[in-house]
Amino acid sequence: MPTKLNITFQEALEIIETLPEYQREDLMNIIRHRMIEHRRELLAKNIREAKKEYARGDVKKGTVNDLMRELTE
Repeated sequence: MPTKLNITFQEALEIIETLPEYQREDLMNIIRHRMIEHRRELLAKNIREAKKEYARGDVKKGTVNDLMRELTE
C-alpha cells in the first residue's frame, strides 16, 4: 500500500520543478486526463441521481420564470 506523504503545495511545486521538461509535460497531461475522468465520473453520478429523483417523482417542471419566482420567495 502506498504511503501518503505530508508535503505542502509549495514543496510539491518545487519537486516538480526539479523534473526534466518532458516529465513535467507528461505529469501535466496525466493530471489533466485524471481531472477530466473525475469530472466525467461526477457527471455520471449526478445523472444517476437525477434519474432516481425523476423516477421517484421528486422533479418539478416549469419555466425559467417559475424557477426564478420560486428562488425569490
